[in-house]
Amino acid sequence: MGAAVGSGQEGRWIVEEAEGDEGRARELAARRARGEPLQHVLGHWSFRTLDVLTDRRALVPRPETEVVAEIALAELRRRHPAGPLLAADLGTGSGVIACSLARELGPGTRVFATDRSAAALSLARQNVTRTLRQSTAQVTLCEGSWFEALPGELAGRFDLLVSNPPYLASQEWHRLPPVVREHDPYEALVAGESGLEAIGEIVAGAPPWLSPDGSLVVEIAPHQADAARALCEAAGFGHHEVRPDLAGRERVLVARP
Repeated sequence: MGAAVGSGQEGRWIVEEAEGDEGRARELAARRARGEPLQHVLGHWSFRTLDVLTDRRALVPRPETEVVAEIALAELRRRHPAGPLLAADLGTGSGVIACSLARELGPGTRVFATDRSAAALSLARQNVTRTLRQSTAQVTLCEGSWFEALPGELAGRFDLLVSNPPYLASQEWHRLPPVVREHDPYEALVAGESGLEAIGEIVAGAPPWLSPDGSLVVEIAPHQADAARALCEAAGFGHHEVRPDLAGRERVLVARP
């Protein structure tokens, strides 16, 4: 049976997911052999403390984004060790960052999760229910582009704005491996001709939404670090830095007023 579905850890995961159904195990193994991401084949994946649903409606959760969530959590804990917290996850996709913030910071945290993709929000809604259960009211899903989806009365009150936006340039799309290019949403990966379009919009638009001691945390590509710092200077942030991912690459922009 093991040889039929593949070897190593992936094969074991597939067998476990099939729960003893040999036909289903072979079907899942065949999908993986055709190049479908393992996360889609299994239908769910681990992200920090969560087990989240995964499919073509949003990006597959990646280790780099776990680092983004960790830094976002640290920013909230450092600035606000106790008391109610208000955060926004811009371009939430599958909802993994929003759910992690709500789950790990507890009932005093309220998170607004925005996305212009109705399909992505439907997946995020499933993950909110799946991971938060009785605490689903902590996360409010809002359809719309970046800050446009947030309630206007909350301007100047957010302790945290966090985002894993699209940051690929359009010419990079065709260089992606098929497992990414053929299964992750184009609009969740490609920002535009330069790759900085979404990052620029978020950085420029963030200051009016942040509280005086709030933080902006954004995932970027390593080669965009200098440009991201320049965008923060132009937006008037008093402090900004780029922190490394697990491989030591410049990956997470952190800015404060």
